[in-house]
Amino acid sequence: MQSRKFFSEELNRLRQDILAVAIRVEENIGKALTALRTRDSKLAAQVRADDAEVDALQYKIEDDAAILIATQQPVARDLREMVTIFKLTGSIERIGDHAVHLAKAAKKLSKKGESPFSAQEHLEKMAHTGQLMIRAAISAYMTQNSQAAREAALMDNMIDSEHKLLTENILKVMKKNPALVKTAVQILNTSGQLERLGDHITNICEAVIYMAEGKHEELNE
Repeated sequence: MQSRKFFSEELNRLRQDILAVAIRVEENIGKALTALRTRDSKLAAQVRADDAEVDALQYKIEDDAAILIATQQPVARDLREMVTIFKLTGSIERIGDHAVHLAKAAKKLSKKGESPFSAQEHLEKMAHTGQLMIRAAISAYMTQNSQAAREAALMDNMIDSEHKLLTENILKVMKKNPALVKTAVQILNTSGQLERLGDHITNICEAVIYMAEGKHEELNE
């Protein structure tokens, strides 16, 4: 009984650590978005610095989870959650990397002045949706709600739609002005990074479903 109590307490602590690192990543997406909107290169640099803390938190959570598995030998539902924790931390870390990429793009684009591609609105919508999506996905994990995870994953369709619209717009402009290819490639790369950000959050949602229901489900195919 005492062993079970210890396991529950440690698992709850891991959940809180995951919530903390997810909040940090969501905040970094917001900072990168603000840097893009205001062309604030100092704020963009701060996102890169903050990402080091995200990486450190990821390692700590994974180390603690590994020790808990080795010492407590969880089975059934508890073991699925332990496996899910590793999936979550890996996805959250990669989402943080995409936030850093957005911040880098904000610094570079700030030096180029106004973009001829009308990219700002699309990139902002993608990043903002990413914030809402990761918040909803982690909430689904914290509440052990698989249906909420499915609903959170649906927001990825909004990110994909903005990526498609931006890509189509850029291709049209490039045909008329091939000299803009370098800037176009940079914007397309940034849009692609945000599109993949949505995919990683979808992976979190799939992991929550596996944890709660014990089945693998492909979302947004």
